[in-house]
Amino acid sequence: MEHTYFFAVDLGATSGRTILGCLGEGKMELKELTRFPNHIIETGGHCYWDIYALYNEIIRGLKVVAKDNLPIRSIGIDTWGVDFVFVGKDGELLRNPYCYRDPHTTGAPEEYFTHIPRERVYDITGIQIMNFNSLFQLSTLHRNHCSALEAADKILFMPDALSYMLTGKMVTEYTIASTSQMLNPRTKRFEKELLDVADIKEEQFGRFVFPGEPIGVLTEEVQKITGLGAIPVIAVAGHDTGSAVPAQNERFAYLSSGTWSLMGIEVKDAIINKESFEQNFTNEGGVEGTTRFLKNICGMWLLERCRKEWEATNNYSYTELIDAALTVPAFRSLINPDAPCFSNPTSMIQAIGHYCKETNQPVPQSYGEITRCIFDSLALRYKQVFGYLQQMAPFPIEKLHIIGGGSRNNLLNQFTCNAVCVPVIAGPSEGTAIGNIMLQAKANGLVSDIAAMRQLISTSIETVSFEPQQAEEWEEAYKKYLAHYREDI
Repeated sequence: MEHTYFFAVDLGATSGRTILGCLGEGKMELKELTRFPNHIIETGGHCYWDIYALYNEIIRGLKVVAKDNLPIRSIGIDTWGVDFVFVGKDGELLRNPYCYRDPHTTGAPEEYFTHIPRERVYDITGIQIMNFNSLFQLSTLHRNHCSALEAADKILFMPDALSYMLTGKMVTEYTIASTSQMLNPRTKRFEKELLDVADIKEEQFGRFVFPGEPIGVLTEEVQKITGLGAIPVIAVAGHDTGSAVPAQNERFAYLSSGTWSLMGIEVKDAIINKESFEQNFTNEGGVEGTTRFLKNICGMWLLERCRKEWEATNNYSYTELIDAALTVPAFRSLINPDAPCFSNPTSMIQAIGHYCKETNQPVPQSYGEITRCIFDSLALRYKQVFGYLQQMAPFPIEKLHIIGGGSRNNLLNQFTCNAVCVPVIAGPSEGTAIGNIMLQAKANGLVSDIAAMRQLISTSIETVSFEPQQAEEWEEAYKKYLAHYREDI
């Protein structure tokens, strides 16, 4: 059987990679071509992404493809959600985009709700209220008379902006647009009532495309730079992980575990009701008209930031941190990972200490104690959110699939399994990249639907299974977690 090659760009909030996907003989193989950091640039009181550096890394990956003479069929780009780029009337990018961790949106939802009530915004969009959602970013920029916004002819979300730099074509990919809190999932259009507050027009966005649709081909400039031909760029699900879940039936929840953790289920129609509003769950567009009903949870961001602080004296590996976590008492100090103080503190170690002090718990001191505090707390937060999912899901949840980089952390996987008390299947670790390649494969007619994607994935990757242990200890720990749970620190 002929082998078919695809090029995936998978950009996370702390790192990015370019990946070669190969389909043939009923299997899929991945090969990482390049890996690179994605740095937040802090200057002038703001946090930015360096979109030109990201573009350059994509070009570097494409040069590897050309050098190795790999016959790729297409290119797909996935990124994190909500952030965007302004484009002027002359087609030029107007500045590097703000990062969602920029402090300018602190308190932005509350200000926005003076124009349209919170309940109304949620009822229209079904999106979890978070201060960095595109809607609140844009309304803040409008209120602050941002010169880039005032000069903007077009607004492109991150994957769409990078596709534009490669093809010269401006589009708005539906699933990434659904993270913005400006889209109505019932009409699948931007909602004028919401845009008006920020003085934004629907025409300022590129034409809507859905996962699997072609965007354009590499420009002559990019062809010349890379040594490639007119390779098509396909709109993949901008940040979909659902298509990468190797599920045997529909009765599953998934946890995409990385810098952020996304826990949710796959449903046909958006779930927008009093309970989903109160628990602040989100409805994001998925593949083939599905909806990802989920909650964003702070993930490995906590440990990543601590590791950065420890680097000055000790560059601890994950293995060292996990080993150290196992030598200290369990459940000694527990935090709410989603408390505001952990959003972007100057020192994550100090922020954890402050939370523990405020809740009358021992302050973790050693790197083992801090790591254990993070792992215990994340697992218990997952239990909390999983409980909400169980109440709202239109079906019984029989398994939890963990995908993404965090799926390689067997200790946290076991803790999570103990906490949620259902079997856990961990893998694949490159969930978004696989979803990206699968959608390219569908666009090229090699797979027919999600079921076929999942079948192919299940025969191509190895997963690790976990069964719940120590149920009583974890139930007791959960009571302690709830007793120390705070949203105001």
